[in-house]
Amino acid sequence: MGKGSELSHLFATVFLYCFSNFMVAPAITDVSMAAICPGKDECSLAIYLTGAQQVIIGVGSLVVMPYIGNLSDTYGRKSMLTIPLALSIFPIVILAYSRSKYFFYSYYILRTVIAMVTEGSVHIPENRRAAVFGVMSGIASSSFVLGNFSTRFLSISTTFQVAALMSLIAFLYMRFFLVDSKPKRGDNVITEAHPLLLKKPKFPKLLLSLDDAICLMKTSPAFFKVAVVGFFINVSDVGLYASLNFFLKAQFHFSKDQFADIMIIFGVSGSISQLLVMPMLSSILSEEKLLSLGLFFTSVHMILYSVAWAPWVAYVAAVIPILSTLAFPCLRSIASKQTGYNEQGKVQGCITGISSFASIVSPLAFSPLAAVFLSDDAPFHFPGFTLFCAGLAAMLAFMQSLMIKSSPSLSQSSAAEPLV
Repeated sequence: MGKGSELSHLFATVFLYCFSNFMVAPAITDVSMAAICPGKDECSLAIYLTGAQQVIIGVGSLVVMPYIGNLSDTYGRKSMLTIPLALSIFPIVILAYSRSKYFFYSYYILRTVIAMVTEGSVHIPENRRAAVFGVMSGIASSSFVLGNFSTRFLSISTTFQVAALMSLIAFLYMRFFLVDSKPKRGDNVITEAHPLLLKKPKFPKLLLSLDDAICLMKTSPAFFKVAVVGFFINVSDVGLYASLNFFLKAQFHFSKDQFADIMIIFGVSGSISQLLVMPMLSSILSEEKLLSLGLFFTSVHMILYSVAWAPWVAYVAAVIPILSTLAFPCLRSIASKQTGYNEQGKVQGCITGISSFASIVSPLAFSPLAAVFLSDDAPFHFPGFTLFCAGLAAMLAFMQSLMIKSSPSLSQSSAAEPLV
């Protein structure tokens, strides 16, 4: 079977799996609120549980993913995808059957445990990785829009039933059509899920990668600035999505359909940004200026949500990602230029590690804040204060980005001195 056919089956599996997961995203806030705090539009316990789930998944992924990647390299992607895809069906089936309190807690526990191991390693020929990962990103974006669009026209019960069916189809499709691939001896294998690790996933290697990251930031002031920007933008981004739905429900009584509308607008705006706006602006602006532009509008995006005085303001804010999503690709591109060609793995791994760390820290800070300011016991009346703080974190990233100066790309020279 040709490589193109193998990858097409992999892409189809990714689409079906992402579609089933994105379908339930707009409905899960309503389900959690109805199960934990029935009849209310504000529930501190639901916010705390969501934050705790994000932290546990983040910590678990940092520990488990390297081992999953190594096992995938040894036993092949099909073998290692079988268990996660099979297990991921059960949490959705639980809510498809019933969304009462105890069924929800069963879903919550099972979903938290399984989410730590539901993404594994994919072995792809080195000369095709950039194109393949780019296509995968596009497939995930399309499944995000289509999944939320489908949810918009279904009831909550039907949404979970269809999502469970799609998850089952993804598993069966993978088992019947995806060709197993075990890397041959001597192949240059990379673990997609965790770029900080290159070969044997052991704890000493994780600590060594941390040392590499610290050394990179000490020896390259420019990279240190990029790392600071990466940390603050990820803190703000995770903080936004940890509390946005709860804020909109408490403030404007949003439900599944409105959440789906917001997500559809956001997904379409992001796609337009990546396909049209970024190629157009990149021809007239440097990456550093594009980064600053994206971060500025990221801050505006979050602050506008925080002061929303009417439901339509939330829809207007959802369009801003046309410019705010410029930040992340520019950040990685700028980071790659700070070192030589043979240091790219360490640089991108460092950025990924910082992002993962931020995704753990952010819920610890923002979940309690959201629970307090959305309750009746808030120290002052500002329901969107959590989102405002997320916007301030993005503004800190913006101000730091202004200090990043344009510099020649070191990655173009194979003779560049390694920083680590």
